[in-house]
Amino acid sequence: MATRMASFVSVPADSHFSLQNLPYGVFKPTANQQVRPGVAIGEHVLDLSVIAQAGLFNGPLLKQSDCFLQTSLNSFMAMGRPAWKEARATIQKLLSIDEPTLRDNVELQKNALFPMSQVQMVLPCVIGDYTDFFASLHHTKNCGIIFRGPENPILPNWFHLPVAYHGRASSIVISGTDIIRPRGQKRPVGNSPPGFGPSVKLDFELEMAMLVGPGNELGTSVNIDDAADHIFGLVLMNDWSARDIQAWEAQPLGPFLGKSFGTSISPWIVTLEALEPFACEAPSQDPPPSAYLSGKNCQSYDIPLEVAIRPAGEEKASVVCRSNAKHLYWTIEQQLTHHTINGCNLRPGDLLGSGTISGPEPESFGSLLELSWDGKKQVKLENDISRTFIQDGDEVILSACCQGEGYKVGFGACSGKILPSIS
Repeated sequence: MATRMASFVSVPADSHFSLQNLPYGVFKPTANQQVRPGVAIGEHVLDLSVIAQAGLFNGPLLKQSDCFLQTSLNSFMAMGRPAWKEARATIQKLLSIDEPTLRDNVELQKNALFPMSQVQMVLPCVIGDYTDFFASLHHTKNCGIIFRGPENPILPNWFHLPVAYHGRASSIVISGTDIIRPRGQKRPVGNSPPGFGPSVKLDFELEMAMLVGPGNELGTSVNIDDAADHIFGLVLMNDWSARDIQAWEAQPLGPFLGKSFGTSISPWIVTLEALEPFACEAPSQDPPPSAYLSGKNCQSYDIPLEVAIRPAGEEKASVVCRSNAKHLYWTIEQQLTHHTINGCNLRPGDLLGSGTISGPEPESFGSLLELSWDGKKQVKLENDISRTFIQDGDEVILSACCQGEGYKVGFGACSGKILPSIS
């Protein structure tokens, strides 16, 4: 495992954004300025457009590129892993305590480093398409027991392919964006017509999502051993779910209005290079997957995950779930490869969610559907408050952070507050 590297920029011991991390995002320095790409370091954001204009990206792949002068990361993402590595090495060197180029240039620092607390983060890329997988064995089993009973909770196809559905890219929002409680039809009671109104079973889903770098041409597919080169990095994701709307509409096609009202992602994209020290063995898969899903380089990542709920008027958020990305049965390489096996063309900036990441223990269940067992159990919060599903005014906060030797590689937070339905 890599050891800590020091930066001339102060990095608090508990910061998610060490010199080993350097996640990418897009931000506005002030309300009146244009958005531009940046990198998180400690409690600051490094403006990559300033670094580029100063001629400090002087490697062969980036020297003539205007990718950091764009209002999104799509151009940089499309350049592929050699360019990503070149950029990471340059940024790491510039921010190092031993490198004078930025450290000793007061004017350049003033123009290039902004306090994170003062900037506005926006979506890091243009997300053209969004797919959500169903890749956690424990979540799949729990849902099967809740809705179909314990006899056959997992359908036969699930162990042979990464199941997924196509989501709605237009309603993906950045962390901190409020979510309005959705309305929709609900399952009829007896012989009455379907009910209609605000969802009363509003839920969170603890997920991670990959953002695609280079895509593939229509009619071609990505080889499993090349899949990682098509993954720019990972973000936290909360795929908000209206369980009562979903239960009625998802017969027979699957999720629609119960999901498409909002999906929140964290603002910082953590690269696979930063996560490499936390790679771990992929789970054993039985039966063995098809040949196109059997890669020699597939791996999981040991990323501790956490969900907290802060009710309206409460200062303290209550942790309701602690899980880990290593609980995913299908790896991110397998998910991406399967997505393209029919010739579907992925494009830079496409978002591929993992599905809810639940662990084997009740405290690691990644949704209130599981934690409350579809409303049959109360989930205890601080100050004698409890929940079965999310109430108006509740803020849900996802976080993820890996602990290295003297440093952290984290994702920051992915949060959202529920506002009342619009009648």
